[in-house]
Amino acid sequence: MIRRAFTAIALALLSASALAQSYPNKPIRLVVGFTPGGVSDVLARAISARLSQNIGHQVVVDNRPGAGTTIASEFIAKSAPDGYTLYFCDATTHAINASLYTKLPYDSVKDFTFISLVASTPLLLVVNPALPAKTVPELIALSKAGQLNYASSGNGTIVHLAGETFKSMAGVDLLHVPYKGSAPATVAVIAGDVALIFSTMPAALPHVKSGKLRALAVTTPARVGAVQDIPTVAESGLPAFDLTLYSGVIGPAGMPREIVERMNGELAKVVNSPEIKEFFATQGATPMASSPEQFADHMRSDIVKLGKAVKASGAKAD
Repeated sequence: MIRRAFTAIALALLSASALAQSYPNKPIRLVVGFTPGGVSDVLARAISARLSQNIGHQVVVDNRPGAGTTIASEFIAKSAPDGYTLYFCDATTHAINASLYTKLPYDSVKDFTFISLVASTPLLLVVNPALPAKTVPELIALSKAGQLNYASSGNGTIVHLAGETFKSMAGVDLLHVPYKGSAPATVAVIAGDVALIFSTMPAALPHVKSGKLRALAVTTPARVGAVQDIPTVAESGLPAFDLTLYSGVIGPAGMPREIVERMNGELAKVVNSPEIKEFFATQGATPMASSPEQFADHMRSDIVKLGKAVKASGAKAD
């Protein structure tokens, strides 16, 4: 009996080892729930390119925007848990949507396998250069003198919540103008159709450098290397302001632990590579790596934190 038990355990270990060694043996789909050009798409494409080189198989980015990323999230939740369909998620897809929607066709934690965090990115408060405000205090004063409008990448997104949090903390009235994605929302500010936006870095940074937008502050507690000369909202008069966009890779619930650990290790190699670190820096992103458990704990914490922001904003998607 004892010999049989040891034999069974040995076979199970050998099977698990073989599974990890044989994975992957075909292309992997990396789903993004946003349109091309946004921070998730930009970072996902950089990671997928490097990951493809490392594992010897193509990692193909598959953009599936719509319904506030719930279309992509449901697709992942219902996919086979074999490691060949993964999801580049962020705060919107899970932490925000868990509160934004009264009913989702999946559980934001239980129906997914968390693999690793990969990046944190601040939002950048930018205004049209014609607006006579060069600092956050000047913007607040201008807002109190007369109502301004602000753009977002959609109702309930972290860009929207940043605007609503700013309104609440600064005691100002700003009119929300939602767009379908960060890129078109940022373009609207450039055109002067909207006064300001808490934009994602990839969408705004090139226009700040070209002078088409004026950057006033970043939303993280500390300054960001890519825009070290730009202060934080917190140091500009709203000390408790902190909204950071985290990105990570997850899969459907039930993925084998061996595949999760293999992909976790591969992602750590990618985000710690000099090429990705250099690219992330140009986008204002900070590389991250975590264990699957750390990522799951972080997501649970973010669901509570951003749930409070959703409630305070009054935003609802259904």
